[in-house]
Amino acid sequence: MNLLNLISQRLIKRFLPFRGWIHELKDPKVLKADLVAGLSVALVLIPQSMAYAQLAGLPPYYGLYASFLPVMIASLMGSSRQVHTGPVAVVSLLTASALAPYASGDPAQYAAYAIMLALMVGIFQLSLGLLQLGFFVDFLSHPVVIGFTNGAAIIIATSQLGKLFGVSAERAEHHYETVWRVIEQAWYHTHLPTLAFSIGALALMILLKKYAPRIPGVLAAVAITTFASWLLKYEESGGKVVGSIPQGLPGFTFPEVDLQVAAQMVTSAIAIGLIGFTEAISVAKAIAAQTRQRLDANQGLVGQGLANLTASMFQGYAVSGSFSRSAINLSAGAKTGFAAIASGFLVMFTLLFLTPLLYHLPQPTLAAVIILAVFNLIKFKPIKYAWRVQKHDAIVAMITFILTLLLAPHLEKSILVGVILSMGLYMYRTMRPRIAVLAMQSDGSLGDAEAHILQTCPKIAILRFDGSLFFANTGYFEEKVLERVASKPELKFIIIDAEGINEIDATGEEMLHQLAVRLHSLGIEFLFCRTKKQVMDIFLRTGFASEAWLDHFFHTEQQAIDFAWSRIEDCEQKHCPLSLEDHCPACVKNNNSN
Repeated sequence: MNLLNLISQRLIKRFLPFRGWIHELKDPKVLKADLVAGLSVALVLIPQSMAYAQLAGLPPYYGLYASFLPVMIASLMGSSRQVHTGPVAVVSLLTASALAPYASGDPAQYAAYAIMLALMVGIFQLSLGLLQLGFFVDFLSHPVVIGFTNGAAIIIATSQLGKLFGVSAERAEHHYETVWRVIEQAWYHTHLPTLAFSIGALALMILLKKYAPRIPGVLAAVAITTFASWLLKYEESGGKVVGSIPQGLPGFTFPEVDLQVAAQMVTSAIAIGLIGFTEAISVAKAIAAQTRQRLDANQGLVGQGLANLTASMFQGYAVSGSFSRSAINLSAGAKTGFAAIASGFLVMFTLLFLTPLLYHLPQPTLAAVIILAVFNLIKFKPIKYAWRVQKHDAIVAMITFILTLLLAPHLEKSILVGVILSMGLYMYRTMRPRIAVLAMQSDGSLGDAEAHILQTCPKIAILRFDGSLFFANTGYFEEKVLERVASKPELKFIIIDAEGINEIDATGEEMLHQLAVRLHSLGIEFLFCRTKKQVMDIFLRTGFASEAWLDHFFHTEQQAIDFAWSRIEDCEQKHCPLSLEDHCPACVKNNNSN
C-alpha cells in the first residue's frame, strides 16, 4: 500500500504539479497577493510581448497570443511558482534568426514557420523532461551563456535602431553590415517625429524607473505615446504605428509542418530549447534561493515544453521564462503559480476588448521598450570574474561573445562553437590533471614538493593524482610515473596517493595493473594509499588487489611510507626528506648494522 501511495504521489507531482500549491488559494491573503502580482506583471507583459513579437519578425498580436494560454500552462505544469513564462528577448531574436532564410516577403508563411518552430521547441523540451534528460542543459556552460547573452543583447538593441530613427535598410548577410546601412540611412533620412517619440519614450521610462519606481514605466510610456500619436496624427506624418489588431482570442489550429524546412531548422529548435530553458531555470534558481523552494529541472522542462506546444496550437511563437517579469512577479508578492494565470486572464481581457485602443501605439515606443529591457542583459563583470577563476572559461565566454556578433543572424553557430570549445577545453583539462610530487613539510604533513620547494627522497616517490583515471589521461599518468623512475636511479618505491581518484575505467585499471608488473620487474614496488571505496572495489573485482598484492594498499600515507622504510636496507641518507627525525627508520637500521 505504501508503494502504491509513493507511486501515486510521484505521478501527481509529474502530471499535476499545481496540486502542490492550489490549496493555498483558500487563504484570502494568498489569493489577493497573487491577483495583485498578476496585474503588476500583466501591465508589463502586454506591451513587452507585442514588442518581442516584432523583434521575432511577427505582427505584435502574435506576442499577445503567446502571452495568454502558454503563460497559464507553464505555471500549472512547471516547477517554480514565481517564474513567469512568455515572449522573451533572446528567444525572439533566435526565432527571427532561424526564420530569416525562409518565407522572406511572405508574412503568412513566415508566421506559419514561427508556429512550427514553437512546436519543434516544445517537443524537444517536453521529450527531455519526460525522459529525465534535464542534464543536457548543462552542456551549455555558464561562460557560453554569458558570452552569447551579452552578444545577443547588443544585437537586439542595434536591431531596433531603424525603428528609433524611422528609417529602413536592406538586410545584409551579417548583422553588423545591416547596422552600418541603417546608420548611413539615419544620417541622411531620419524621420524627426519618430526620433522624438523614441527619445520621449526612453526618457519617460528611465525617469520613472529612477524617481517613481512604483509607476509601471512601460505602461506609462505606451499609454502616453499612444495618446500623443493619436492627438498629433503621427501615422499621417509618415510614422509607423502598430495598426489593427484582430479582436478576439486565438483559435485552436494544429500547426502546419513542412518537413523539408523543419529538418533544416532542427539545430535552431535545439538551440532555442536549450537557451530558453537555461534562462528559465536560471531565474528559477535565483528565486528559489530567496523562497527556499525545491526545484525539479525535469519538471521545469515539462512545463516549458507544454507551454511551447500550447503556443504553437494557439497561433503563438516560442516562449521562455522571463528574468524581468519573474522579478516583478516575486517583488509584487506572488505566492503561487496563480499569479501567472491571473496575468494570462488580463491578456485575454485585452484581446477581447482593448485591442482597438492599441492601434495608434507608435513602433518607436516598442523599440524603446525592447532596448531598455535588454540593457540589463549586458554584463561583462561575470567574464572578468571567470578570468580570475579559470582563464579557459573567460576565453570561451569572450570567443562566444565575439562570434555571436560576427555570425549574426546565424546565432546557432556561435552557440555550437561555444559548446564545442567549452567541451574541448574541459577534455583537455581532464586529460592533463595535476600530478603532484609530495614531500614532508615542517609540520609533519605531506605537501607539493615543487610548490613548497621541498627535498624529495631518492628511494621513495609519493605522487598524488588529482582527477579520475580514465582512457583519456592514462597515457599522461603513465608518462609522469615513468619520468619519475627515469629521474631517480635509486628509486625503490612509488606510492600513489589515490585520494583524488574518484573513478577509474577499464583502461585506467589495465594501465595500473600492467605498470605495476613492469615496475616490479625493475625492482620498484607500486604502493597505494587512501584509495576510495568505489575504486578499491574495482581493484578487488579485477584481482589487482589480490592476496599477493593486497599488502600494497594502505589506509594512510604514513602506513605506506613505514612499509617502504621497512623494506629499504641500504639507505645512506643522513637526513631523510620523509622524516622529521634526523634519521628515518631505514637509516637508523642501516647505521646500527654498521
